[in-house]
Amino acid sequence: MKDLATINRELHQKQVQKVSQNDPSSVMPQVRLITISEEEAGQRIDNFLLRICKGVPKSHIYRVLRSGEVRVNKGRIDQLYRLVEGDVVRIPPIRVAETVAQVVPKLEFPIVFEDNHLLIIDKPAGVAVHGGSGVSYGVIEQLRASRPDAKFLELVHRLDRETSGILLIAKKRSALTNLHEQMRDGVTDKRYFTLVYGDWKNARQHIKLALHKYSTPEGERRVRVQADGMASHTVFTLQRKFKDFALLEAELKTGRTHQIRVHLSSSGFPIAGDDKYGDFPLNKALQKANAERGALKRMFLHAHQITFVHPETGKPTTVKAPLPAECLNFLQSLQNA
Repeated sequence: MKDLATINRELHQKQVQKVSQNDPSSVMPQVRLITISEEEAGQRIDNFLLRICKGVPKSHIYRVLRSGEVRVNKGRIDQLYRLVEGDVVRIPPIRVAETVAQVVPKLEFPIVFEDNHLLIIDKPAGVAVHGGSGVSYGVIEQLRASRPDAKFLELVHRLDRETSGILLIAKKRSALTNLHEQMRDGVTDKRYFTLVYGDWKNARQHIKLALHKYSTPEGERRVRVQADGMASHTVFTLQRKFKDFALLEAELKTGRTHQIRVHLSSSGFPIAGDDKYGDFPLNKALQKANAERGALKRMFLHAHQITFVHPETGKPTTVKAPLPAECLNFLQSLQNA
């Protein structure tokens, strides 16, 4: 005869076994061994783990790193270790939060340049470059969905959601790190076309205003001119004057968030259609055509040209994207007024 304690223990074991069989999330995670590929090489171990272990809090990732549970080639490493091709990374059992898989629509964008190292597209206005901040997905997620066989696709830089034009995507990690170095060293030359409201005077004008990033009470990211902010420099060249507007080319000497928009707005020349830093009554009026001009239903800011040293050939490369039809049509209406 079994005693009561034995019967209770066996019943409990059966219940646990039943739960484990019916609930996949209850199965304990296993140790993983991952061999680093050419495209994964060069990453810091902490960044690699944050990408691989999606849903795991950062604090837990750094805790298992400090404890030595993560090993590379069977040896302990610190969080600054950079992975090398062929490294074997041991990832300890980490329970990853179960998430519902999101369906990202496959979408390609107008391509202005592509080779084995780079993909350069002409991003439409109104499309985010990546998911986050209330946006489920952006350009990079849609490109990955449309190119499932691509081993590596990463944004080289960013464009505001409302800005159209040239966007660089690296197809190799070596290209990504090379172009990041060029941007840090000021080697790249990025040019934008923008239409501002006001009586612009100078053929060429330098604006140097320090910029400070902050968040609104609603959590929206904003930038303002502030003496102790980051040094920022934009060169504006007049392309054409109209009755109440001026078409400018903006040349970035630094690459701060919302730099062109804030430099112009703070100087008294808001960008037509800018819903963050612009002239809001003007933007509302521009939504509808009148006897003097057509309608403009977007921000007039377009990344039209970039020059860089190709990461593979070492040759200077210039890529251009023409103004979108909605911007060209608005300029034509101003010309005819």
